[in-house]
Amino acid sequence: MAEDPRDGDPAAAGGRGPLRRRAALSFFALERSIVAVLVMVVLVGMGEKLAERFLPLYLVALGGGALSVGLLNGLDNLLSALYSLLGGHVASRLGVKRALLLFNLAAVAGFAMVVAVPSWPAVLAGSVLFLSWTAISLPATMELVARVLPPGKRVMGVSMHSMVRRIPMALGPLVGGVLIDRLGVEAGVRTAFAVAIVFAVAAAALQQRWMAVDPPRAPDLAGTAPRPGLLRSMPPALRRLLAADILVRFCEQIPYAFVVLWCLNEIDGPVTATQFGILTTVEMATALAIYVPVAWLADRGGKKPFVVATFGFFTLFPLALYFSRSFWPLVAVFVLRGLKEFGEPTRKALILELAPDERKAATFGLYYLLRDVVVSVAAFGGALLWRIDPAVNLFTACGCGLVGTLWFAWRGQDESGRR
Repeated sequence: MAEDPRDGDPAAAGGRGPLRRRAALSFFALERSIVAVLVMVVLVGMGEKLAERFLPLYLVALGGGALSVGLLNGLDNLLSALYSLLGGHVASRLGVKRALLLFNLAAVAGFAMVVAVPSWPAVLAGSVLFLSWTAISLPATMELVARVLPPGKRVMGVSMHSMVRRIPMALGPLVGGVLIDRLGVEAGVRTAFAVAIVFAVAAAALQQRWMAVDPPRAPDLAGTAPRPGLLRSMPPALRRLLAADILVRFCEQIPYAFVVLWCLNEIDGPVTATQFGILTTVEMATALAIYVPVAWLADRGGKKPFVVATFGFFTLFPLALYFSRSFWPLVAVFVLRGLKEFGEPTRKALILELAPDERKAATFGLYYLLRDVVVSVAAFGGALLWRIDPAVNLFTACGCGLVGTLWFAWRGQDESGRR
């Protein structure tokens, strides 16, 4: 029997390691450009998420009341809509590297305003500078995914971005909760924002050192404000997804800013700020656990069932929250909240698949502009419903989610046109 000439060959054996690494990188869609974006998301996100979830508590402590909480949440949604187009336009003019530096410095200025001026109007003014950082960069990131990855890897690419975003979302509130329990609401939140300044400055410095200089993009459809032809080019299937998504986001945003108030102030067995941080970590850990297997499955079949499932999880959360009045039931509810990410990367990939080939980033930005402008009304209205009664807020949210889920289950399509 002839001996395999590769047997005992150190070079051949040594070559298997790099091959396995390349196979792993390929499986997880970790192209060089994708990895660069993921590192940036972790660094900026850690600073952003340290105190963001506790801002409603801080506003109430400063005398802002429920209406200021609703205003903060409405601003977040409205700015997400506007910044998604603004970010693409600025990046097309300045190039990605300089645009991201500008966005990071704006966030630093917003953090500094909260630290320096302990009043609720100053918090709202500063939030204009640091809220919705993700929305600024998301359309360009999604276009990058569509450009560098084949169709069979796009859900995985979007899932990697979503997974990495959840790392600071899981750790930041936990650290912020400890600071609040140790120092009190006002001192704890201001300390958290001081730490956020350090993270954002470090992110800006590393980003400028590591990212290659890129030529400014031409101001074309990929990053500018929507033109009439762009709206008309949105396919009917994408419009139906948008309508369902708006209703489901009503379900999410009506109670969103008040969840922390429910858990710390309203229920029979209120949790501590640290326990709320743990609940947020449970939510993010659940999301992290499901991203890769769901992405692997969704890239091999139709995307609609996964989107319907995630809309269902959105719908169940406010209902389950209402009936949870102590820490351990809330743990189960926040596992349910983490499951709402079941089909979120799939939904983003479906937007890319349904968008016209030559206008993917512009259509993605337009989708989020239309969705978040409309949903900002729900965020503002959530404060009025909360003032009537928290139960009215939560049950109204559940009703909106149910209508959106049933509509998409009936009329929604996947990328192949199947219903």
